[in-house]
Amino acid sequence: MSTLDLAPARPSDASAAPPANWPSRLAQLGPAFSTALQPTPLPQPHWVAYSPAVAQALGLDPAWLGTDEALQVLTGNALLPGMKPLASVYSGHQFGVWAGQLGDGRAILLGETPQGHELQLKGSGRTPYSRGGDGRAVLRSSIREFLCSEAMHGLGIPTSRALSVTGSPAPVRRETIETAAVVARSAPSFLRFGHLEHFAARNDLVSLRQLADEVIDQHYPDCRDHPRWPGQPFAALLEAVSERTAALLAQWQAVGFCHGVMNTDNMSLLGLTLDYGPFQFLDAFDPGHICNHSDTQGRYAHNKQPNIAYWNLFCLAQALLPLIGDEDTAVAALESYKSVYPAAFEARLRAKLGWHQAVEGDTELIEGVLQLLAQNRVDYTIFWRRLSQAVAQGDFEPVRDLVLDRPAFDAWCQRYQARAPGADADLMLRSNPKFVLRNHLGELAIRQAQNHDFSGVQTLLKLLERPFEEHPGFEAYADFPPDWASSIEISCSS
Repeated sequence: MSTLDLAPARPSDASAAPPANWPSRLAQLGPAFSTALQPTPLPQPHWVAYSPAVAQALGLDPAWLGTDEALQVLTGNALLPGMKPLASVYSGHQFGVWAGQLGDGRAILLGETPQGHELQLKGSGRTPYSRGGDGRAVLRSSIREFLCSEAMHGLGIPTSRALSVTGSPAPVRRETIETAAVVARSAPSFLRFGHLEHFAARNDLVSLRQLADEVIDQHYPDCRDHPRWPGQPFAALLEAVSERTAALLAQWQAVGFCHGVMNTDNMSLLGLTLDYGPFQFLDAFDPGHICNHSDTQGRYAHNKQPNIAYWNLFCLAQALLPLIGDEDTAVAALESYKSVYPAAFEARLRAKLGWHQAVEGDTELIEGVLQLLAQNRVDYTIFWRRLSQAVAQGDFEPVRDLVLDRPAFDAWCQRYQARAPGADADLMLRSNPKFVLRNHLGELAIRQAQNHDFSGVQTLLKLLERPFEEHPGFEAYADFPPDWASSIEISCSS
């Protein structure tokens, strides 16, 4: 690979030409925040998958995707005019322990689209923050991130987006020798809790204030003159981030999503889902499920995620404390998380149950159905979809068949049907997806891709982009997982 030179991209057809200007607000902040560097080229790149829908959302001509120019740029082998790539520095707490300086160890920012979305390559080579790593990503993990980013967007959950995956025969060592891949991903900003933690830990208050001001000016302008926080824009920022994070966690929990590695350096300042590594959508409902094989202590179990998010926010509060100036004020700015999260979660569950408005007794019914699912280890996604169809068709027997303890289900279902006003089936079908990215579906697509067949990735992308639709003929993708699915191990290297 060292013999390859980073060449300028060959001109594309004018009608499909990408933007000529790729600014970067991070670069404009100065050298303390990032390092300019070039991606490391990969030999013999090829397309694995790309998303015309994401291209359109980014203001890129979808026709550009599929061209050789796009392939080279999105692999890191070439740059477009105006691109000035860089890697950013941050720090963070990993598994509850301060890890010190981290940073973009295998991600390189190419710049921003005209709509202000950052475009970043993951797996594009070593950076000053690689900490001894090779800076690469493998095909397996890249496909998972590509598909889950778009699956989450299809579910309406805030997330980074995935424009493409490209592959290369270049070998990469993980547990075994695998082949290299690069994900081109996008977000309004990839700034994390850890970016602010980094400068607070170094006692670099000038850079800390500069970065916090940038976050407010670009993403939270209302914090400048917030009525609840007069003269306290940084407390207002902390509260705003807390509330976005609370809303995000409510969506994760309601859909049965496990992130797997909620370190502070993986937490978005914009309340986005970032860094798809050892994630999982629940099969059987187990509140204590641990999806990350590397998480030996169960820190990031599914039912612990909301409290971990608050713990991470407390770390963010400590980072912002020099700017807020008063510990009581910082703690007060976190307080709304404790009310926003449960209210948002209950609202999500009400929608899943088909209720537009809250009435007395709803909390008991919600807690009752979750206990029923947990005690009987009912398939989470299938239960909710069948319940939606049961309300639409007036036949609850297919739902009853999912629950071993039939008397307990009958008792709950009787109370559910007696609730007035009754359930809205259309709301339920819009709230309970038919398709999620189960581990075994991703694994099957990965196995195909490793044999140079990318049709499985494309099929999943089509289904996951519109997960609430029926998609006749693809029922197998919404069926129960096979027995071997429980043996899939997903770790931090995934």
